[in-house]
Amino acid sequence: MSKAMKMLAIAGVLMTAAAYPALSQAPAVQPEPVTVSIQNAALHIRGMFTIAVDSMNEADFAFRPTPEVRTFGQLLAHVAESNYLFCSAALGEKHPGSQIEKTVTGRAEIRTALLNSLEYCDRAYTALADTAKANAMRQFMRGSMPAIVILNYRSYHSMLHWGNAITYMRLRGKVPPSPG
Repeated sequence: MSKAMKMLAIAGVLMTAAAYPALSQAPAVQPEPVTVSIQNAALHIRGMFTIAVDSMNEADFAFRPTPEVRTFGQLLAHVAESNYLFCSAALGEKHPGSQIEKTVTGRAEIRTALLNSLEYCDRAYTALADTAKANAMRQFMRGSMPAIVILNYRSYHSMLHWGNAITYMRLRGKVPPSPG
């Protein structure tokens, strides 16, 4: 082999070796905007309810604006139970948190139940990063729908009850947390 051919062969090997790391790196995958929006809503819900639960004392948890409505504690227990309902459906799992609203009482126990339900839901929202899991058809209510739709519905439900919680907090002289 001639000296020129050897140099050309060595140059080719070096260029291939230098290019290999660049070729082996997959291009960055941009997250899907709807998924990011739904995940951000979950973070917002977590933040608002966590601050609310820590802002209210034991007497506040027993507060009931009128005899016809839930106490603040029952409202948060309902949110915790609902979190399990929505998130277990999205994960395709059995509902692990039934009867929280009827059986869990007291500020400390309700706080624990709520925070545990939010942690459970984190798994469902993390799974949305996998498009197949986000679009997996799941049984929910009276039909079948994609997991991402179930979690979007959970956001609506949670925000409706967040509106209730704001009213309870204001009636107890508390300043509800604001976004941001």
